[in-house]
Amino acid sequence: MFFILSSLQPALQQRALALQRARALRALEKREGSRVITMIHRREGFAFLGIPFGGFIDIEDSESVIRAIEMTGREVPIGLVLHTPGGLVLAAEQIAAALAAHPARVTVYVPHYAMSGGTMIALAADRIVMAPSAVLGPVDPQVGEYPAASILAAVAKKDPNEVDDKTLILADVSRKAQQQVETFVAKLLVRLLPADTAQETARMLSEGRWTHDFPIEVEHARTLALPVSTELPDEVRLLMRLYPQPRGRRPSVEYIPTPYESPRRPGPGRQAPS
Repeated sequence: MFFILSSLQPALQQRALALQRARALRALEKREGSRVITMIHRREGFAFLGIPFGGFIDIEDSESVIRAIEMTGREVPIGLVLHTPGGLVLAAEQIAAALAAHPARVTVYVPHYAMSGGTMIALAADRIVMAPSAVLGPVDPQVGEYPAASILAAVAKKDPNEVDDKTLILADVSRKAQQQVETFVAKLLVRLLPADTAQETARMLSEGRWTHDFPIEVEHARTLALPVSTELPDEVRLLMRLYPQPRGRRPSVEYIPTPYESPRRPGPGRQAPS
């Protein structure tokens, strides 16, 4: 009996935690009058050959988030609780594009950090609500194990005749990656900012002027003209406590899996660019 109960305890604890998260999601939804989605990546508690495995934005995440958005009525605001070190550019761009296309207000909550692809997703929101200590990060592309900007800088310092073909190919890919990311980010920002400001902010975030893990704090984000607030609801902080570092695998995206239609009281719509 002891061994049976011991084997069932982890499953029961996980079930109880899932119910607590569902209640916390409901509480935040009622407060904000919106559909709430979470994308929270915690580092897994194991390593393979000494390499720690952690969560990151992948195609499975983009599929889940997009399904949640598609199940949300056009007049229903969306809130996304985001805690991630980043991940695949394609997946992040898909999520960002889907959020930007949603007609009602989109709010991204950043309780701790949303780096790299997480920042790209945050830029698709009408409002970014951060904890006072939370940070965003640059969105400069990485090519293989190196930043695209560093590859270009290294090639620029060498005689073209001394650079091997592989490095020249990497430089060409890096140049294209930088341009593609800058164009995409500018397209996200121009919905809320004047065109010149949107283009300049996109360039600064994608050109590689900082290291890829450079923390962009609240005040710095505001100097970049990003729509940042520090009025993080307590419900978001409570929700984060219900995502402890897991011992096994769990879905990183969760939401109430039912269609959402227009609320009884209309939610605020998007603001037109000034």
